[in-house]
Amino acid sequence: MGVLPDWMIKRDVKIDPFAEESLRPGVISFGVSSYGYDVRVGRKFKVFTNVYGALIDPKSFNPTAFVDIEGDSCIIPPNSFALAETVETFEIPRDVLATCLGKSTYARCGIIVNVTPLEPEWRGKITIEISNTTPLPAKIYANEGIAQILFFRGEAVCEKSYADKKGKYQDQKGLTLPFVVGNEKR
Repeated sequence: MGVLPDWMIKRDVKIDPFAEESLRPGVISFGVSSYGYDVRVGRKFKVFTNVYGALIDPKSFNPTAFVDIEGDSCIIPPNSFALAETVETFEIPRDVLATCLGKSTYARCGIIVNVTPLEPEWRGKITIEISNTTPLPAKIYANEGIAQILFFRGEAVCEKSYADKKGKYQDQKGLTLPFVVGNEKR
C-alpha cells in the first residue's frame, strides 16, 4: 500500500472545490501538497457545552450537548471539544483509504484534530473533531487549513466498499452528529 503523490490526488480523488497549494500570506495553508491534501474548516461549528447537563451517549446522542456557532472563526473553550465540517466534499476511489492528521500550526498550539478513516467509495463533507487540550481558549479560523488528508492506494481493490455496505455516514452534506443505526430519532 502506497501513499498517493500530488499528481495522483489531482487525477484520482474527486475534491470539490479543489485548491492548488500556494503561498497565502496570513492564512493557514490549504490545498494539495506533495503527498496529501490540506482541508479547510468551514464556518459551522458545534462546541461542547455543559449548560444543559447532557450525557454524551453515542447510541442516543443529545444535540443539546453542543452550542451552534457560525462565523469566520470559533473559540473553543479550555479543555473542550468542537465538531466542524470541511469546505471540501470528497469522493474516495474504491481502491483508496484516506486518513487524517492535524496540521502542525494548530498542533503546536495544543489543538488536536481527528477524523476517522475515509473508507473506499465514501462520499461527502468530512466532519472534523477538534480538541483544545490547553487550559486557555483557542481560536479556529474558518476557510483556512485545519488538517491534512493522506490517501493510500491498496494493493488490490476491496471486496466490499463503504458504498456497498451502505455506510451510515455516506453522502453527508455537512457536519453530522454521531448515531447508531436503529437508534436515531427522527
